[in-house]
Amino acid sequence: MNQTAGTTRIGLLGTGPWAAATHAPALAAHPGVDFVGVWGRRPEAAAALAEQHGVAVYEDADALFADCDAVAFALPPDVQAPLAMRAAGAGCHLLLDKPVATSVAGARELADAAERARVASVVFFTLRFAKETAAWLAQQAAVDGWFTGRAQWYGSLFTPGAERGPYAASPWRGEKGALWDVGPHALAVLTGVLGEVTALTAAPGPGDTAHLILRHASGASSTADLSFTAPPAAAGVEVSVLGEAGRSVMPGWGGALDAFGAAIDALLEAARTGVPHPCDVRFGARVTELLADAEAQLDRG
Repeated sequence: MNQTAGTTRIGLLGTGPWAAATHAPALAAHPGVDFVGVWGRRPEAAAALAEQHGVAVYEDADALFADCDAVAFALPPDVQAPLAMRAAGAGCHLLLDKPVATSVAGARELADAAERARVASVVFFTLRFAKETAAWLAQQAAVDGWFTGRAQWYGSLFTPGAERGPYAASPWRGEKGALWDVGPHALAVLTGVLGEVTALTAAPGPGDTAHLILRHASGASSTADLSFTAPPAAAGVEVSVLGEAGRSVMPGWGGALDAFGAAIDALLEAARTGVPHPCDVRFGARVTELLADAEAQLDRG
């Protein structure tokens, strides 16, 4: 295998719309990366995606790990977790998708495996890496006196009669709903400003709607409203924080492609310095713990 001097060899696991639209093109375009190849559960899809970017297709995930310094994942969470443990054991740094797993045990085992292997990890919480939202989060985190925040993530992915995009065909999203798909984004944004979540209360709404009330280590509180069954006219995302400085609203952001490029940068920096990124696998495991707590409360009604 030929490697460009000074670059990091990274492979991709996953072939779905998220991998094709974001992960593969960002890896192919990154100047610090040698995009090694693609593995997928559907060999024909892996071959097509690999051919599109002029890289190798791998029939065996462990063979891909052996050829890489790091691997990126675009897989369902509970497929991702055991494969990522194997990748860490092979010495690969990890660029993970959220949530890292949907079971607390699986998430903790993955975090422990990464720590044992001493590999760097970054979880791709999109808005922690998108240029516009990352800048806003850093600005608000530097301000004292926030006392509450609010995140509304309303979509119509599974609303009867609504137009459906490519992600509506995802079995795990259909099973887990907005809580597990966009809930990680809400938690990552709110904790980025208000600090670690120390207590959580969850209540159900219509359809798959979940309402979360959060208490943060800073003393602030926040709410997160999550749904994939909202009326299309009500769909949208809004995040705001309120405090002594007044009210600040999170700006819009560009596409995920540039954000994933920033996540690659973050992984390369963490691997180079040994300094954990705030959105590492241990933080990803904490997000899974919070979502599992919320899910249990919702199941109790």
